Amino acid sequence: MQIAEIFESIQGEGPWAGTPSLFIRTSGCNLRCSFCDTPYTSWKPEGNAWTVDDLVHKVAASDTPDVVLTGGEPLLVPDLPELAHRCQSLGKRVTVETAGTVNSPTRCDLFAISPKLANSAPNDPRWNERHQTTRFQPAVVQTLIQQSPSILKFVVDQPEDIHEILTWTQLLPLLPPSAVWLMPQARTREQLRDKSHWVRQLALSNGFNFSPRLHLEMFGDVRGT
Repeated sequence: MQIAEIFESIQGEGPWAGTPSLFIRTSGCNLRCSFCDTPYTSWKPEGNAWTVDDLVHKVAASDTPDVVLTGGEPLLVPDLPELAHRCQSLGKRVTVETAGTVNSPTRCDLFAISPKLANSAPNDPRWNERHQTTRFQPAVVQTLIQQSPSILKFVVDQPEDIHEILTWTQLLPLLPPSAVWLMPQARTREQLRDKSHWVRQLALSNGFNFSPRLHLEMFGDVRGT
């Protein structure tokens, strides 16, 4: 599988924010979000080939309790179910971060599913239509949440995004509001600070959770953090 990077840091988002984690970032994505913070996995994918065995050795050598399989879109990788299972066999708690557009038999401790809203549409006309028709896959998300414990994690850019988020929650009645997390769309600490107050209030008023973005707050928009 093509791996863009492997690094140890802390989980910055969702219910396990602050947990020391080993991140394995696959390269390749079926979406082209306008605010993508890892263009080296989507717009211009890069990376090196790793076997599952090599990755498992890397995981075994790490002292971190958690492994985060992220991307790009990791569920595009055929070997991901085996990798997740073998990480769990080592006693690691495994999170898979996905946009929820690809069916996969992967099992994990947490699917952190981040459906992309209309605010993610790219300006590039070569990708806009494909992105818009691919990003909305509620049937896929429904299948994933039946496979493993799951949360929905939405990137919020404007207060009006809540209408689309509520549509998603209505389509997924098995997932309670306590499993929904809202986080600001931000690429800088300043943007994060400016949006966090009203996104937090938006989450509170709808019974959702507010997700920090600790990695951005602590390190800035720096690769490998």
